[in-house]
Amino acid sequence: MSTASWIQQPPFRYLPDRGKPSSRRAPQFFSGVVSASSSSSSSPSSSSCSCGYSEILNFHFGSSRSWNQLGLRVQAMSSTAQRNFSLSKGDTDDKNEPDHLLVLVHGILASPSDWLYVEAELKRRLGRRFLIYASSSNTFTKTFGGVDGAGKRLAEEVRQVVQKSKSLKKISFLAHSLGGLFSRHAVAVLYSAEMSQASDVGVSKSGDSHLLRGRIAGLEPINFITLATPHLGVRGRKQLPFLLGVPILEKLAAPIAPFFVGRTGSQLFLTDGKADKPPLLLRMASDGQDLKFLSALGAFRSRIIYANVSYDHMVGWRTSSIRRETELIKPPRRSLDGYKHVVDVEYCPPVSSDGAHFPPEAAKAKEAAQSSPSPQNTLEYHEIVEEEMIRGLQRLGWKKVDVSFHSTFWPYLAHNNIHVKSERLYKAGAGVIAHVADSIKQQESSTFITASL
Repeated sequence: MSTASWIQQPPFRYLPDRGKPSSRRAPQFFSGVVSASSSSSSSPSSSSCSCGYSEILNFHFGSSRSWNQLGLRVQAMSSTAQRNFSLSKGDTDDKNEPDHLLVLVHGILASPSDWLYVEAELKRRLGRRFLIYASSSNTFTKTFGGVDGAGKRLAEEVRQVVQKSKSLKKISFLAHSLGGLFSRHAVAVLYSAEMSQASDVGVSKSGDSHLLRGRIAGLEPINFITLATPHLGVRGRKQLPFLLGVPILEKLAAPIAPFFVGRTGSQLFLTDGKADKPPLLLRMASDGQDLKFLSALGAFRSRIIYANVSYDHMVGWRTSSIRRETELIKPPRRSLDGYKHVVDVEYCPPVSSDGAHFPPEAAKAKEAAQSSPSPQNTLEYHEIVEEEMIRGLQRLGWKKVDVSFHSTFWPYLAHNNIHVKSERLYKAGAGVIAHVADSIKQQESSTFITASL
């Protein structure tokens, strides 16, 4: 039986600003559309993991039996999702099949089960036009193998999903924590493949080559949304908040991280690669010879980043909102109407710059940080690389949404609240998911109007 379902289209809503006037806030307009799912379960001056260490602790100290049970549960969910997907394709006609793929990407040591609430809520709010798919190619310890390895696996998984549904025309990503970095790498892989194919087509059939440009897995990219993602890594003061900003702990974390979270740890702390080579996250802030990271992100109509202002024990506000320390202006404490714990929205237009580079002083600082990791050496290296990452990423326009769980009974659950990891424990983030859904509907409406014109 088809998983597609109809919902009533809600009326347009105007969400006024409240509280003290702020140059960072703008009125929001949201409208409703219908969609579908196949799963069962800046101003120029404004630019600045799920490292799931709580999950890591659970991994090391939890029982093997519980992990086996959870693994079986994930396998069962995956099989059910695939079965439902096949059924939905067989008993619906072209008019009822979804045309917009929304890929959900979890963070470190996690699984598709982290999206159970979000899947159900997005299905209810978006409707039959969306195929909502929770990625399962990087579950649990697979997230330790590096952002690049996980990104390639995710890209291949998305290709397979697209091949199974010929009705798809558009694609969006919604990622939590480390999943945001996986997604950024994956879209670069998919985008670069399309560009290469376009070049090949251009040689033999130049008149059609433009049809493939700007596509992700052959689909039109619409939304790229991240929730508490460490876009700038986790190195530096309070970028990994559970270290409490203690210098000695932050100094020890970088060399120790690879022992706990493998290659991913060195990439998050910007220590991967040789001294004369830029770290992966810096390369991901620009276009390389093989992978066009920045162009892939720029192909999306909308890029939205949700960041916890405080109480996130895994990912700091600066790295998740792509801001400099001087740009962290204290937001209002009062929530936006209808979106509890969403406290501010900032629209950041592209900032012209020469992009991200790995200057000679950065290579020298990296070598010093690797050979003799004193606080001064590591700080100098981090400051250079972070500024270059910001300069690269701010060449694109971003919508930055600040979230604050300060009024909840246990605000330190913020990292899991922001994506409602489970409805029983983390339901405080329901307002954030509602805001995500309405942001997607807003973009879908504008895309529909543009196509109609």
